Amino acid sequence: MRLTTIHRRFAAIAALLLALMLTACGSESEQQAQQGGGQQQQKPPRPAQVMTVELRDLQLDKSYPALLRSEQQVTVVARVSGVLQERHYEEGEQVDEGELLFTIEQAQYEAAVRQQRADLQSARAELNQAQRNLDRYQRLYQQNSVSQQQLDEARATQETAQAAVAQAQAALDQAQLDLDYTTVEAPVTGQISLSEVNVGNYVQQQQTLATITPLQVVEARFSLPEDDAVALRYQRRQPDAPEVSAWLRAPTLAPSLPSLANQGIRGTIDYLGASVDTSTSTVQAEAVFENPDQLFLPGQFVRVALEGLQRFQVLAVPEVAVTEGLKGPQVYVLDDNQTVTSRFVDLGEQAGDWQIITANLKPGERVVVSAIGSLSPGDKVKPQPFDGDPEVTQEADSGQAQAASQGEGAAQGESTAQTKSGDQGSATAQGSQGDQG
Repeated sequence: MRLTTIHRRFAAIAALLLALMLTACGSESEQQAQQGGGQQQQKPPRPAQVMTVELRDLQLDKSYPALLRSEQQVTVVARVSGVLQERHYEEGEQVDEGELLFTIEQAQYEAAVRQQRADLQSARAELNQAQRNLDRYQRLYQQNSVSQQQLDEARATQETAQAAVAQAQAALDQAQLDLDYTTVEAPVTGQISLSEVNVGNYVQQQQTLATITPLQVVEARFSLPEDDAVALRYQRRQPDAPEVSAWLRAPTLAPSLPSLANQGIRGTIDYLGASVDTSTSTVQAEAVFENPDQLFLPGQFVRVALEGLQRFQVLAVPEVAVTEGLKGPQVYVLDDNQTVTSRFVDLGEQAGDWQIITANLKPGERVVVSAIGSLSPGDKVKPQPFDGDPEVTQEADSGQAQAASQGEGAAQGESTAQTKSGDQGSATAQGSQGDQG
């Protein structure tokens, strides 16, 4: 009985010692965890690319909606009235300048020419008679056989006859012109439309017969925002500035001709308006394009892209350096202690991979352009030189972010495994203690 009591006391003491040992181990683990957490709060400086902000010239990628028109589209009209006798072309085909298109009945105009020719001959005959009389009166006047008044009357008759000849000649020219107008020719080379009047119908003077549309050259008219128009005008006056050219692309080609969706034509800007439309704050502009394959048609809605349009001496950072904060766009600025601070900025236009900054950033300040997603205000940075290519920086950041994500996943897995191991050890110890009790 006494031995049993001693054994029980010994078992109780052993259990108490085991509990104290487990408590000490738990406290030590908690202290280590706290120390680890403190070490995590004091992260070492992270390498990141840093650029110094400076003024630079940037090319913009801008396009504008435009409407196409033909450079020399003309409407063919009848210049004399009469019955439309014949059509000499196939509707919709290509016609050349000077090609015969229509013939209007000519009989009445041929008769008019003959009549005016006869009137001209009669007027000339009267002029010849008047001239002979004037010559005779001049000889008689020198012989004092006729008076001055008679000579003046002979001279007036001769001048009247001369004017009648000129009038008859003009009437003949007009009659011949009307006869020529009965044959309607193409004034330009281009594609001709459907005929507006059927053969056999009577056409009036100035009545529309058809339309010819040259397609070798097309014009695109579009409106430039006021700021872009001023910038373009300024750039075109700078001797060393790059030339601004125009590119024509038609989004309407994509559904029907996918292979031509990205095809475009290079052209030139041949007109820039000298005034601003007060209702839209835009300036009218026009660009001309060669259209050898005739893929673009007048009346088509397209987009005109200006290549080479620049912004001079602006502040800009790589697009990847700009993030969206609670109060708007922001960048990470590096101070003299290599510490990151957030700075809200005003954004301007985008030029490729560059973002123009219009306010809250000054030349000479340093901006972080890589590892943005893993930084927070107050973090330390180990500056690395910026390679100057925003696109490469963005790709590198994507790769680093993916690797960091994988690393965090592995760390979480290891932490989970350690936690499970500790939990299993604690449970085993508690089970042993219970058995002993």
